Amino acid sequence: MNRLNVLGHGLVLSVVAMITTSLGVWVMADETKAEEDDGKLRIIAFGAHPDDCEFKMGGTAAKWAALGHHVKLVSVTNGDIGHWRMAGGPLAKRRTAEVHEAAKRLGITAEVLDIHDGELMPTLENRKKITRLIREWKADVVFSHRPNDYHPDHRYTAILVQDSGYMVAVPFFCPDTPPLKRNPVFLYYSDGFQKPNPFEADIAVSIDDVFHKKIDAIDALESQVYEGGAMGSEETMRQRLADDPVARREKAEQNWSRSAARNADRYRDMLVKWYGEEQGKAVKYAEAFGICEYGRRPNQADLRKLFPFFPEP
Repeated sequence: MNRLNVLGHGLVLSVVAMITTSLGVWVMADETKAEEDDGKLRIIAFGAHPDDCEFKMGGTAAKWAALGHHVKLVSVTNGDIGHWRMAGGPLAKRRTAEVHEAAKRLGITAEVLDIHDGELMPTLENRKKITRLIREWKADVVFSHRPNDYHPDHRYTAILVQDSGYMVAVPFFCPDTPPLKRNPVFLYYSDGFQKPNPFEADIAVSIDDVFHKKIDAIDALESQVYEGGAMGSEETMRQRLADDPVARREKAEQNWSRSAARNADRYRDMLVKWYGEEQGKAVKYAEAFGICEYGRRPNQADLRKLFPFFPEP
C-alpha cells in the first residue's frame, strides 16, 4: 500500500471512528431504521427520576410493548441523591441499573440522562436535549409530568417537555437532528395536585391484564420501593420487608393494587367512555392521562389509533 493509499485508508478509518466506535452501533442504526419503517407506534415518556415513568405508566407501556410498539422511558436526572444512605455516582449507577432491569421486564427501552438529581433547570441546553430525544425516537406520543407538582425536578421536566412541544417540528432549532414531520401528541401523567388547576383525565387505560407485569417492573426498583428512597430509613426497610424478596414483593403488590384501584374508581367515567358501560365498570386497575394543549390536538379517532388496546366503539 503506497503512502497516498495509507493516508486515504487512515482518513476513512478516522471518519468511521467519528461516526461509531463499534460495529454494534451500526447494527443498532439498522435496527432503528427498521423499527421506524415497521408501521408501529413510537412512544417516549419523560420522568424526572429513575422510577417516575415506571410508576406512572408502566402498565400502559407494557400494553403497547405486548402489541409490538416501541416504548422508551427517559429519566431526566440520574437520581444520585434519591436515597437516605447512599448518594453520588454509586447511587446513580444503581438506579440506572434498576430502570434498565425494569425496562427488560416490561419489554421496552430505558435511558437515564446524566443530570444531577435535584439540580434540573429549564435551560436552553436541556430544552435542546429533550427536543433531540423526541426527534431521534420519531415519537408519535410524548408523556411527562404536569408543571404544577411538589418536586422542582418534576416541574422542570414538564416545562422542558412542554417547551419542546412546538420546537420538535421547527427545522432550524437543533438543525443537527431532523425535525419531526408531524407534531406528536403530548400527554400528562395523572396526579393529585389541585392548584392552580387539578389534573383532568382525557384517557383512562385498564391495566388489569398487565398489572402483574407492572409489579415486576416496580419490584426491580429496590432502592425506592423497598428502601424508601430519599426519605427512607432502617425502619422503612423493616416495614417494607426489604430483606425478604418474596414477602416484600407481595406487600408491594398489595400497596400498588390499592393505588391502581383508586385510579380506576377516580376515573371510572373515562373508563366507561373508552371501554363501554359494562367493560368500563368492571375495570379493577387503571392508569390515566391528560392531553397537553401544546402538542397535536387529537380527536377520539386519533386516540383510538394511538391507544390500540381500546375496544371498537
